[in-house]
Amino acid sequence: MAAVLYLGTHEGVVTLCRDNGSSWKVEHHGLKNWDVPAVSTLDGSPNRVLAGTRGDGVWLSEDFGATWKKPCYGKPGPGKVQCLTVVPGDPPRIYAGCEPINVFVSDDLGKSWERLRSVRDLPWIDSIDYPVATVEPHVRDVTVDPNDPRTLYVALQVGSMIKSTDGGATWTLLDKDLDADVHTIVVNPTNPDNLLVATGGHDYRLGTAKGRALYASTDGGASWSPTATEFSQEYSVPLVMDPSNPRVLYSAFANGQPGMWRWPGGAESVLVRTRDGGQTWESLDAAKPALDKDFAEAIAIAADNPRQVFAALRGGEVLASDDAGDSWAKLELQVPSVSDMQYVPA
Repeated sequence: MAAVLYLGTHEGVVTLCRDNGSSWKVEHHGLKNWDVPAVSTLDGSPNRVLAGTRGDGVWLSEDFGATWKKPCYGKPGPGKVQCLTVVPGDPPRIYAGCEPINVFVSDDLGKSWERLRSVRDLPWIDSIDYPVATVEPHVRDVTVDPNDPRTLYVALQVGSMIKSTDGGATWTLLDKDLDADVHTIVVNPTNPDNLLVATGGHDYRLGTAKGRALYASTDGGASWSPTATEFSQEYSVPLVMDPSNPRVLYSAFANGQPGMWRWPGGAESVLVRTRDGGQTWESLDAAKPALDKDFAEAIAIAADNPRQVFAALRGGEVLASDDAGDSWAKLELQVPSVSDMQYVPA
């Protein structure tokens, strides 16, 4: 196979494969009994993929998702996993963000885990209130400065962000002019003081935030400014950076929250792109017909060909572009509702 897409879905992990010149097809579908909010691949090993389950910790496949094992079976570790981050190295370091709020770290591919107690020790953590009966306050994203692995950013669902510069020993709250519902964090590798985040628009709907979906920082998160305010939609999840050009990023916006998308008008979502590091954004109008009543929950860029971009929809469809988002086509397949997606050349 020439390329692989791993999809974390509400019903397990789906492996999509494509050989040179062929169409994408479903190769494997594992962990079907688990909601999988997060998948993460390991550098240099396209056959190995980690899956974070919402209830049974982190699982590992070493055969492209055909079979799975839980490396820490019978040992303490994360339970309800909401996000996974892999820091390349030998061995790689794995961060798991959890529900309720916790961060775990592993340096042996998930065989053992250490809980970063410093996160739970923050005196205001227990006061975070997430008003959804079926979900507790949780960690939405863990992002590591690509130039300094001791600098960590953690997104807290309706709890803003925290930052550590000492590997997680101590933390600083980042909430100046920032929406509290931070979903995704991106750090510019050429200037790590420049950050972009995607939010759920919680404070915009309360009338207490200056922006809508996206915010930018030029001082390492100490302060924030709204961006992409020319769009009316205020909800976002995916935010991905072109690995070959940090000035190019993709995101998706929608109106309201997911529970509101059943109302007349739906999500009215849109895929967007910036070519200047987030200063200005443009709508990728060719994707609009597929997004009429759906939302692109995950976006992936092909590292070996950044003009190839993929958008996975909540409804289980996957869109593909071969021209950096100027045109889109639906893949001829259907998968369960998607939460996360990773591309790897194989």
